[in-house]
Amino acid sequence: MDTPALSVVLPALNEEATIGECITKIRTVFADLEIDGEIIIADSSDDRTAAIARDLGARVVRPEKRGYGNAYLAGLACARGRYIVIGDADNTYDFLEIPKLLALLDAGADMALGSRLRGEIRPGAMPALHRYVGNPFLTWLLNRVFSIRISDAHTGFRAFRREALERMNVKTGGMEFASEMIIEAAKANLRIDEVPITYSARVAPSKLQSFSDGWRHVRFMLLYRPIPFVTVPGLLFTIFGFFLMVIFAFRGEVETSFIHSFILAALFFVGGLQALFAGINIAVYSAVQGYGEAGPFLSRLMNYHNLERELLAGILLMAGGGLVGLAILRDWAASGFGPLFQIANAVWALALFLAGMQVVFSGVFTSMMLLNRGEEQD
Repeated sequence: MDTPALSVVLPALNEEATIGECITKIRTVFADLEIDGEIIIADSSDDRTAAIARDLGARVVRPEKRGYGNAYLAGLACARGRYIVIGDADNTYDFLEIPKLLALLDAGADMALGSRLRGEIRPGAMPALHRYVGNPFLTWLLNRVFSIRISDAHTGFRAFRREALERMNVKTGGMEFASEMIIEAAKANLRIDEVPITYSARVAPSKLQSFSDGWRHVRFMLLYRPIPFVTVPGLLFTIFGFFLMVIFAFRGEVETSFIHSFILAALFFVGGLQALFAGINIAVYSAVQGYGEAGPFLSRLMNYHNLERELLAGILLMAGGGLVGLAILRDWAASGFGPLFQIANAVWALALFLAGMQVVFSGVFTSMMLLNRGEEQD
């Protein structure tokens, strides 16, 4: 079977009102460019979308699971073209503009993005919250974290070379797929170019959920880069809080002069430590699942013997907190269980014990994540 020059892959979920027009436009492009192309519809619909697509000569595949990413993964697995174009089946993207994307690939780009924010957004096509807040913020964050320069990270109108797809380790089944493709392209040092496009209003109601979908993209980016955004701030708060506690302890008269500041410092210490280990756990999970890479520090931490040391450190901290607590109890008993005024020591006991618990639980959780890879035996 001859390899087509172009594959166009569209995910579809109940798009019977627009799928026909999308396919007609794509076939017009095939004819205008005089190229052999294929249209693949990854359909999870309950309406007539699949029947209409088949009648118009498109190939219809049924993803095993619903989801934006799952639909694309099923469709892309069937694509045979040298160039691949993806877009939504709701007719918001004008597929007559496919040549704009292909021109960027012909000029040397590995991936071409159709930028809505640099192009024409027609009335009713994009809510103001998405246009002026959501998309610009998520694009800025993606650019900042992964050192890329694009204007519309969540455009659904994209084209890329087959070799580029093979270098992108895309596997996410949900809306995060849009971010994952850009992140993987950046990790693979692919050349990404943009061109302005036209974005039109949907015929059917939008399936997007602004805040939950936006959070999913942010969460997914943190999965790739948890150390600078979670672990490092947590470490700074931990150090700051601990040293404040030590300074107040040496100054003395904590209960009478600095008790509120002392408690605040303890909160910085315990809260910062929680963030520090949360970031480490996210980084380990990311490395285990193949999203991020384990650098030298994380590789050492994932070693079984270092996990043992982490557990030992946690137990020692808990023991320290317990001893301080026992000293308070001893003094209370010596006073005949009368009035007790050892707030500073109680805060030390609580902070050390909680810190130890966090270290222990982090070590246990990390070792559990490594079980399937057998790395607990290293």
